[in-house]
Amino acid sequence: MNNRKLILYISISLDGFLATQEDDVSWLSIVEQDGEDYGYSEFTQDVDTYIVGRKTYDTILRLTNGVFPQAQQFQCYVITREEREDQDGITFFNGKIEDLISHLKMKEGKNIYCDGGGQIVKLLMEKDLIDEYIISIIPIVLGDGKRLFMGGIDTLTLKATAPKYFDSGLVQLRYEKPDRS
Repeated sequence: MNNRKLILYISISLDGFLATQEDDVSWLSIVEQDGEDYGYSEFTQDVDTYIVGRKTYDTILRLTNGVFPQAQQFQCYVITREEREDQDGITFFNGKIEDLISHLKMKEGKNIYCDGGGQIVKLLMEKDLIDEYIISIIPIVLGDGKRLFMGGIDTLTLKATAPKYFDSGLVQLRYEKPDRS
């Protein structure tokens, strides 16, 4: 049996925003420190698949001058409502997300990394598909923006694991789905 997990690995402001209303994420840089990646390299060693929503995909392309760096490291799926041709190692998926996750979990491989955005996270939470949440809280209050947790879902009870604290003020929270066997 394959034990692949779908893991949300994401950063938010202290008040719960992924980005400003204008998709600005430059505020993430306030925690940048030489030699510190907040466990990202270690996390990605156990990942071979990357899932992201189309709006977040577009934001990444804008920030990286049209390059999607994740496609060089992972099998990538962009969740979209549109029919689009796959390109440059990226699969544009517009079917039922639960079918995609079920298919991926049945295949041999490493864990599956979800990087947002809020609409995709909500959809995955509605279907109770996220196995683990790793949320880095950036020590800034934006006051407004695009929320990670958009509401409108049933209650999910999670099990906390040890948080990590960093000198920059970043706090990394970890939650898992409780064992329901």
